Amino acid sequence: MHLLAAITPHGFGHAAQVSPVINALRRRLPALRVTILTSLPEAFLRGRIQGDFKLIAEAPDFGLVMNSALDIDLEASAAAYAALHRNWQQRVDAEACRLESLEPDLVLADVPYLTLAAARQAAIPAAALCSLNWADIYRHYFANRKEARKVLGCMESAYRSARVFLCPEPSMPMSFLDNRLSIGPVAAQGRCRRDDLMRQLGLDPGQSLVLVAPGGVETRFALENWPVDQGIHWLVSERWQVRHPNVTPLEKTGLGFTDLVASCDAVLGKCGYGTVSECVVNATPLLYIPRPGWPEEHVLLQWLETHNAAVAVEPIRLVSGEFTDLVVRARSLLVKACGATGASQAADYLLVVGHAGDRGVTQ
Repeated sequence: MHLLAAITPHGFGHAAQVSPVINALRRRLPALRVTILTSLPEAFLRGRIQGDFKLIAEAPDFGLVMNSALDIDLEASAAAYAALHRNWQQRVDAEACRLESLEPDLVLADVPYLTLAAARQAAIPAAALCSLNWADIYRHYFANRKEARKVLGCMESAYRSARVFLCPEPSMPMSFLDNRLSIGPVAAQGRCRRDDLMRQLGLDPGQSLVLVAPGGVETRFALENWPVDQGIHWLVSERWQVRHPNVTPLEKTGLGFTDLVASCDAVLGKCGYGTVSECVVNATPLLYIPRPGWPEEHVLLQWLETHNAAVAVEPIRLVSGEFTDLVVRARSLLVKACGATGASQAADYLLVVGHAGDRGVTQ
């Protein structure tokens, strides 16, 4: 079986969501051949997806144009969607030709709608997987634009064309879809290596260890200006080149990202599906940076609070670096961890879709 997975490169969350599903599918089909269509970094993908795959380093969509992980460039995003749909059918034709040449048995989109429209035209079985869809996001920000009706019509038709739209817990409502199917949370399960990590870093066991993970869209906090001696040690991306006595590049720990999530006392980041789900599954509190107006945030935050894993971070804290009280609060939480059951459920449904041909999937 040949699976083609098209992944939105809007941060790392979509790849973090789809990779456990690919891994679960590969456990059922050891000979599974996988092609990945995305412009995300290959190193990140190989750190998440087990086994070999072919990478086509092109973006099937863009999601939204971002100034940073927390700031959307709305005008540029609207212009990009208008340009995409100016020659929509030509785009679909070209993508359908690409799919036909690759000859996948199944297309999985998380969640580029152009790929789904192309799969329908090429008569290739396709499924969608995501906690959101770009039609609802577009509608939230751009419904009043003159081209919105045309754009939304194409988006919704493409998403409805999927044999099934798998919605991992927690997901946006997506009420316009009649092919949606709820599954459990999708997240990678890490191993808690905190004691080993503290010894490696030469830290006192009483110190707090916090992983800084604002998301895949390049964003940098000025940690070199944050106070020392708060009893907090920060793990940050080596790309940031931070010089601070309480900072270690996370790459130097030798642990994978999900093991770091499971090993730290808290994660500092935004409310994105990948971060939220991995924090809850690994029983790690999230120091979340609010994203006012982001339509998915309410659903994610409500779920995070239900699992007792949320501590809000006022934006001024990212400047002052004063986190002592927030980290103490996070460490006092008893996170109600849950199992990552969604990947296995999704793999089972994908097997049905991949082998059902024109019969579709029974819901």
